[in-house]
Amino acid sequence: MLLCLVVAATLLVYRAVDSQRGPPLEPWHTFVPDEAHAAAIDRMDWPGWMAAEGHVFNQVTAEVSDRLEERDRTPDNRYFAASPVYPGHFARDWNRSYVLMPEGPPRGAVVLLHGLTDSPYSLRHVALRYRELGYVAVAIRLPAHGTVPAALTDVVWEDWSAATRLAVREARRLSGGTTPLHMVGFSNGGALAMQYALDAIEDPQLPRPDRLILISPMIGITAFARFAGLAALPAILPAFAKAAWLGIVPEFNPFKYNSFPVNGARQSYRLTQALQQQIQRLSRDGRLSGLAPVLTFQSVMDFTVSTRAIITALYMQLPANGSELVLFDRNTNSKLGELLRPAADLALGRLLPAPPLRFRLTIIANADPNTDGMVERITEPGETAERTSPLQQTYPRNVFSLSHVALPFPTTDSLYGPDPDPAEDFGVHLGALAARGEVGVLLISPASLMRISWNPFFPYVMRRIEETLK
Repeated sequence: MLLCLVVAATLLVYRAVDSQRGPPLEPWHTFVPDEAHAAAIDRMDWPGWMAAEGHVFNQVTAEVSDRLEERDRTPDNRYFAASPVYPGHFARDWNRSYVLMPEGPPRGAVVLLHGLTDSPYSLRHVALRYRELGYVAVAIRLPAHGTVPAALTDVVWEDWSAATRLAVREARRLSGGTTPLHMVGFSNGGALAMQYALDAIEDPQLPRPDRLILISPMIGITAFARFAGLAALPAILPAFAKAAWLGIVPEFNPFKYNSFPVNGARQSYRLTQALQQQIQRLSRDGRLSGLAPVLTFQSVMDFTVSTRAIITALYMQLPANGSELVLFDRNTNSKLGELLRPAADLALGRLLPAPPLRFRLTIIANADPNTDGMVERITEPGETAERTSPLQQTYPRNVFSLSHVALPFPTTDSLYGPDPDPAEDFGVHLGALAARGEVGVLLISPASLMRISWNPFFPYVMRRIEETLK
């Protein structure tokens, strides 16, 4: 016991000292706006939520943007009002909640839930397409997002869950009580969408969704997040406030935080644990038969969420209800040879259970390891034979895989795409950057610029989503 205490104390001291490295905390790391929490959100209607959201953004303007020191008034700072990446100057600030109404009477409604550190921007292309197809699109800004990274130090996942219920209430109000209800969740939003659907099975007062679309869903994350809260313990002492952060990075992205507090990881872990337990409980009780069909898009290579957990903790528990899992394999024709880890070639085989399965499995892969051509490899529920069909989209030669963040963005996305739409300008084209130079010069890790932020198969993703509307 004494040895354990000594080791724990040593690790805490090391964490406290190590946290003092790197850049200092800025105002957006220390100011926490007055976000509503779960109990208050459950009492709100949509106008009340929008008023509360407006108050939060006004606070950020007054307490952060209007009080920046001269050294922070730089063109790459999203909180500097004269910066080209300042969201307040865009035609629409996609950090805020929004509702998109179709031209005629709604055919249905869709609720869109973004990911951790993200904003409603991330699912806007999906939302716009739903509107074109006659659906009301309700995209809520989850509490502690879209404002300042410090907001994530004062939030629990139950707040996000309450916001999800609010978005569903508004979607139902706008579309009527009999039209189809879809839910689309990206990353952490995927966990929230799934959790809401399970809550609706247990609570008859909640409207049940008719279809779930999950994009890189956070069903499980790394074991490190379980202990992330311990990393913040030194922050109890004001001198070690930086220990409450896993990353302190310049904020140059207008619609996503770059800095990441420990509490963000802790709340995601708490959510995924609660979700997995709920799935297991309902599966054991035979109640998952009431769950809507689930269509999931997931990259085999994902550094943020566990692809294995999506298969084992979710899909292997589902009944035969028409669900489908679409996996994007790595590009075997990328010609990177020995630069790739050997495990990359074995990842898919290690993940997949042996058929027959209760769900439809679709794998997007090279038709041949040494060709650009891509195919769908489809195994229907209950079958063992696989059939293939060609795809029009292909991997660019210099792309070796998709990533966690890439799936909801087309190549023309102005912020994240390699071919930005000239009709839009958000001050920076992150997906089109091809930085080359000496190490140690950039303010951020070069690896973050290499991570693909757009999806060459986005037209395929949208086609598959549109099929669910038929």
